[in-house]
Amino acid sequence: MQTSRRVNAIAASQSLAMAERARQMKAAGVDVISMSLGEPDMDTPEHIRRAAQEAIDNHWSHYGPVAGIPSLREAIAETQNGLIANYPSSIVFSAEDVIVSVGAKMAIYNAIQTVVNPGDEVIIPMPSWVSYSEMVKLAGGIVVPVTTRYEDHYNLTPEQLRAAISPRTRMVILCSPNNPTGSVYSPEELKALVAVLRDYPDVVVLSDEIYNCLTYGTQALTMAAFDELADRLIVVNGVSKAYAMTGYRIGWLLCKNKAFIGACTRLQGQQLTCATMIAQKAAEAALRGDQTCVEQMRQVFAERRELICRLAAEIPGFTFCEPQGAFYLFPDVSAISTGDEVVEMLLEKAHVAVVSGSAFGYPSCIRLSYAINTKDIEEAMRRIKAVLA
Repeated sequence: MQTSRRVNAIAASQSLAMAERARQMKAAGVDVISMSLGEPDMDTPEHIRRAAQEAIDNHWSHYGPVAGIPSLREAIAETQNGLIANYPSSIVFSAEDVIVSVGAKMAIYNAIQTVVNPGDEVIIPMPSWVSYSEMVKLAGGIVVPVTTRYEDHYNLTPEQLRAAISPRTRMVILCSPNNPTGSVYSPEELKALVAVLRDYPDVVVLSDEIYNCLTYGTQALTMAAFDELADRLIVVNGVSKAYAMTGYRIGWLLCKNKAFIGACTRLQGQQLTCATMIAQKAAEAALRGDQTCVEQMRQVFAERRELICRLAAEIPGFTFCEPQGAFYLFPDVSAISTGDEVVEMLLEKAHVAVVSGSAFGYPSCIRLSYAINTKDIEEAMRRIKAVLA
């Protein structure tokens, strides 16, 4: 059977591929520790699971609105407004500005499909999440990678942004806290980027804020805090990371531009009809319920961050910025070898699965997820140190 050129042109997800290799080795009896996936190892909080069970009992089993059930969209808008309440922004989201999708990944994909035409350029700071570039390619867009610097904590600078913009630029994608680096843009850094974007009113900003609840010693400022972006900002978030709900597959986007919301809803209507109703009710319970569970998980990740940074500092050849958010460490291993070669070495000799920085557009690094238990972090880092030494 013939397969399409557009699908043949995209790369497979290296993080998912590495996780699958680790699963296969485990099935063969090899004691592999996987640090490849960005998935919390905690259980979904009990009150959220109960809400899903109640949704089944209350017959939430039929088709729903394409853009999501109204009560969840209202909860999402209120949550986002709460993030900007302390800033002098005039942006106020309503339920009509929200589209609920099957995970934040689909929200990002749909946003790109709705905005980007063939030949349009999309600026992506590197390193970046593995799927941004492939999604742009599927839309016929042209990826404009901008290689960020270690000394800038891998954050895009205003000078780099201005140099990358051309008459064909349609979108810039930002992610803070960042996957894979764990870096967080400061308010001053974001203001500097917005000052550049002020000169280019046709450039759409896609802000991936899926890790905004998971920060350490700082806060992640939402891009919705800047009035200048009101009619061209798309904010993406979801429940996967903050509430340990990866398998529920509920994410969303928010945008004040009515034309965009209408077009994106039409796309989603042809694509999936609606996100799972039971999962939507669980997500509503997550946003409306007690947020203590989020803080408890954040504290666990903070402790793991301290542990992995301390252990990584003892490994010769590792150079890294201390992550300020998310749950990833992104050491440069160029003093040892390429990221690809180090990853293979660690899997075959240390039986530790990590992801090469080449998957994120930065081949001199590797990504380690510390969304695993403390015992496994300690053992994995012990193995890594022994092999690389």
